[in-house]
Amino acid sequence: MAKRLKFWGWGYEDEVVPPAELRWMESTWAERFGVAGFSVTPTPAAAEIRLPAPRIAPPASLAAICTTDHYERVLHSYSKSFPDIIRVYRRECPSPADVVALPRNERDVVDLLDWCYGANAAVVPFGGGSSVVGGVTPPTGGGHAAVVSMDLRNLGKVLEIDEVSQCARIQAGTFGPSLEAQLKGAGLTLRHFPQSFQCSTLGGWIATRAGGHFATLYTHIDDLVESLRVVTPSGVLETRRLPGSGAGPSPDRMFIGSEGTLGVITEAWMRLRRRPGFRATATVKFGDFYRGTDAVRALAQSGLYPANCRILDAEESQYNGLADGRHSVLVVAFESADHPVEAPLKRALELCRDFGGEADMGAGEASHLEGAAGRWRERFMFLPYFKEHMAARCIFRDAYETAITWDRFKDFHASIREAGLAAIRKATGREGSVSCRFTHVYPDGPAPYLTFHGLSSSPERLMSDYWAVKSAASDAIIAGGGTITHHHAVGREHRPWYDRQRPELFACALRAAKSALDPKWLLNPGLLVDRNPA
Repeated sequence: MAKRLKFWGWGYEDEVVPPAELRWMESTWAERFGVAGFSVTPTPAAAEIRLPAPRIAPPASLAAICTTDHYERVLHSYSKSFPDIIRVYRRECPSPADVVALPRNERDVVDLLDWCYGANAAVVPFGGGSSVVGGVTPPTGGGHAAVVSMDLRNLGKVLEIDEVSQCARIQAGTFGPSLEAQLKGAGLTLRHFPQSFQCSTLGGWIATRAGGHFATLYTHIDDLVESLRVVTPSGVLETRRLPGSGAGPSPDRMFIGSEGTLGVITEAWMRLRRRPGFRATATVKFGDFYRGTDAVRALAQSGLYPANCRILDAEESQYNGLADGRHSVLVVAFESADHPVEAPLKRALELCRDFGGEADMGAGEASHLEGAAGRWRERFMFLPYFKEHMAARCIFRDAYETAITWDRFKDFHASIREAGLAAIRKATGREGSVSCRFTHVYPDGPAPYLTFHGLSSSPERLMSDYWAVKSAASDAIIAGGGTITHHHAVGREHRPWYDRQRPELFACALRAAKSALDPKWLLNPGLLVDRNPA
């Protein structure tokens, strides 16, 4: 029997945070917030989530690929955003999915869209459900009669591998681990490892313009898409396989980042690479965070293009077990399938020393890989599993991830951090935390990832306190000229700020494209743009 995804938190039902890690989390945040301990809301059971009867029933021809099973409806009624996890722990489900559809192939996708169009049912494409911004949460309002969540888990195969061009044709519902396992025999890899890798799909990465493993150069899924196949209510669209093209605006890029509003991605040809065999990793300490970010700028503009180039401020470093709370830490790594990489690592450490950086050991030593950088990777992949336990203890935790040019970064970072800390104090009456790391860097600017923590006084205040802080920081991001999202997508929760970031003439063009592809506006309504600007 296949493992089931959790509806109340990150990952699968059999994945639990070890008791020792929970004790560490509680002691860390009890000390930070100056409390003796926490009251804990029990994890909900699916039976505690009350759902209304489905408003729609599939026709007999589609009954075999549709379900109204209670657990499936609950699972498909929440994303993994913090507000949705708060709703889960309140046992609230304000906008449930009526039916979960499980197409087996592209023909099923076409038939399901035809049925939904005839029944005036909204359709929410669903990959792994790992959106942290409400991207798969069923819509409310909008004039539709019901909501169908279209889960693509059965479209999970690598269909064809072109070893000459190093590309593969892959179905959109393929989860990260399965995708890599199917490519391994050919010695190839997509090498796209977002934090959600284990419980997200290729189609989800494309629909949300996901950022992956590489901190520089080939990091966005945009760079890896060679062509797409998309089912829309107006027909099926397939783009041509090409290494590059100057023939007008790119049709691929219209669907990359469209978040299920323009069509259902069913498969894609993806660019691959040979699996790396050469690696070199180091960690570098800085006494001053901004001196460290200057070093990162030098690295980003050097043409070295490290695979990993992530700096964590002192607080973030301490939380991740990298340092003592007095130093910022840069994790820098190089990898290649073709040649040794000790030389570029050596040059990277020379650049870091120019800005006061201190590497723990000499350049190129293999033990770097299993040292502090290895501990950071383990903690990084494990952090999402804490979210449900924090919500159960009235601790709100989330991140503002953005991007800005280097000339504006320091003032930008300071303004967001100050806005977040002030909002936490105002909302909760106590001090909180706002820490920073870089997830990706470019020659013209970084992608700062600011994580905030606060403690609400009661479960009843948790949602309003969270939104007070999230809104204050998001306002500061837009006011400072940054983007409301670098790699988390827009979803329902970033939408108010995306409306302020997006040029209005572009919104008009997006409405026209949606009207042509989805004339009834039933595909994930409420994301990205509304039919009527008002």
